[in-house]
Amino acid sequence: MDPVNRLSESTSPYLLQHKDNPVDWQEWSEEAFAEAKRRDVPILLSVGYSACHWCHVMAHDSFEDADVADVLNTYFVSVKVDREERPDVDAVYMDAVTAMTGHGGWPMTCLLTPDAKPFFAGTFFPKQQFLQLLAAAIEAWNTRRGEIEDSGRRIVEALTIKSKTDEGAELCDVETTLGAAADAAVRSLAEHYDRAAGGFGRAPKFPPSMVVEFLLRHHERTGEPTSLTMVAGTLRAMARGGMYDQLGGGFARYSVDGDWVVPHFEKMLYDNALLLRAYLHWHRLTEDPLAERIARETADFLLRDLRTPEGGFACALDADTEGVEGLTYVWTPAQLREVLGEDADWAAQMFEVTAAGTFEHGSSTLQLRADPDDVHRWGHVRSRLFDARGRRPQPGRDDKVITSWNGLAIGALAEAAVLLDEPRYLDAAVSAADLIVRRHLVDGRLRRTSRDGVAGTAEAVADDYGNLADGLLILHQASGDARWLGATRSLLDNAMTRFRAEDGGFYDTAADAETLIRRPRDSSDGATPAGASALIHALISYSALVGSLEERAAAVRALPRPGLLSEQARFFGWALAAVEALLAGPVEVAVVGEAGRGPLTATAWRRRPPGAVVISAATDEPGIALLADRPLVDGRPAAYVCRRMVCERPVTEVPGLLAALATA
Repeated sequence: MDPVNRLSESTSPYLLQHKDNPVDWQEWSEEAFAEAKRRDVPILLSVGYSACHWCHVMAHDSFEDADVADVLNTYFVSVKVDREERPDVDAVYMDAVTAMTGHGGWPMTCLLTPDAKPFFAGTFFPKQQFLQLLAAAIEAWNTRRGEIEDSGRRIVEALTIKSKTDEGAELCDVETTLGAAADAAVRSLAEHYDRAAGGFGRAPKFPPSMVVEFLLRHHERTGEPTSLTMVAGTLRAMARGGMYDQLGGGFARYSVDGDWVVPHFEKMLYDNALLLRAYLHWHRLTEDPLAERIARETADFLLRDLRTPEGGFACALDADTEGVEGLTYVWTPAQLREVLGEDADWAAQMFEVTAAGTFEHGSSTLQLRADPDDVHRWGHVRSRLFDARGRRPQPGRDDKVITSWNGLAIGALAEAAVLLDEPRYLDAAVSAADLIVRRHLVDGRLRRTSRDGVAGTAEAVADDYGNLADGLLILHQASGDARWLGATRSLLDNAMTRFRAEDGGFYDTAADAETLIRRPRDSSDGATPAGASALIHALISYSALVGSLEERAAAVRALPRPGLLSEQARFFGWALAAVEALLAGPVEVAVVGEAGRGPLTATAWRRRPPGAVVISAATDEPGIALLADRPLVDGRPAAYVCRRMVCERPVTEVPGLLAALATA
């Protein structure tokens, strides 16, 4: 029977990349498992994502091969999953991969029984090794079925026990226990900080955006200099190195070396949204011109390269161009001369493009380790190189719109609009929020993704609800539009009802979501904020904006254990940033009588303490709780500063506001 690949109707660009494979792929579905039971064969589960370099390599090497396809179609039911569309499936089986092999990553390759229990788990396999694995699995399935089923059962039991013992929050005194945990976390991070090159640990180095946010907030609250030193060293090194796109803005996924020279070239929406906020906050705190430039360029990259026609943001640009990693981005001295002529030698020196090269085959990534001595010349050179690069083949774009990551972008762009006085960033944030609320909310419940304005079928998970709610709350503050506050209320009600655990924490999937071999729950922050951390941030901000202690208590209850925060600080950056907001109050600033960016509003945004909320409007706007019953003072605009429902006297001048913020 001819294979029937069933991915052609998928909304996932990653799955569509495999629609022409000779493998009889199916999406994750009840039908796939029913077929495995009917045929009495195991499941081959392959998980990856569109911008994953090694996913593409394994696809070309194995899934496009007729011999591999013949084995898979005859002896397995093959299921392909986009990890970005189904993070719940990915989380469950990545735990199995890590437990069975000691490490994880993508592509993920698992063999499952027809009732979804994993009995083998791994990552990338070259073709011949993959065929050997499949042959061994077929032999074991036919001759040692009992052993396989027992193994799958034991793995599921072990993962279930781990899920129950690793999680669980404690109610604790915010001022003492959490403060001590935050201080200890800074000391722990300092032990892993790379004083020479910035960042934490050894290569490969990932952008520690959430840890940076925590350290910025900790420095603001305590004045402790080590926190700011680690932030400045890390953000400056990343911005100067090859991991940052020196021509077009935006950051690559990670650096393969310890000095931020050679990136893994894929560009992810979540990295750039999180880093946009990090550089914004560094600039807000220090007024460093490098921080402002990187923030503007990163925001411009989001609008130029990732924005979709519907107003949302695509999730990634591929690492590869025409199958070659970095082809679009790297340069040789000869290529510089071809574009720049007599400026080529100067540009090569500025960008550290050498004859030997810093990448492959004598090519170099572009670095900018020092500011150019001739800014006008540098701008002209940069523009010419950017235009020339635009005529090269370009990396593919995964134009799937992911709720969670768009929530991060909405919040970052809304804040950038205020701090950088750039209205088009706010317009973009509003357009993305409008798309998500219109298209991703289906019958009152969120969907994880859409493409071309059509919502996918996958249910949203906890980080979708949390990051979208947090982004909408920042948009509410930046725009003064009450509808985003109302939309957040609905999202948080849904999350509290459907995701909350018995101990006050949060599961990653809803109580009424598809039943997997275990219900995933991970409180650690990885490449993106954990679902629990995202919801904690939203609950804290919502509590401050509407004056409700219920959401604040829920946020405190959902925090990971203080000991875990301090001992594993690198993996709990977003949770620790939430801790800093709680320790600071958070502070609430309501400005009445200023429409737009008046002096009181600008001061509040620029000098607000960690996690503070700021709202301003010309009058007491209906639906904005923080402005209720707060009049002008002697007919003049006034700022009201409060902390934990205790308010200072209203002030009408900037010095008075600065004093109130300093003592809040």
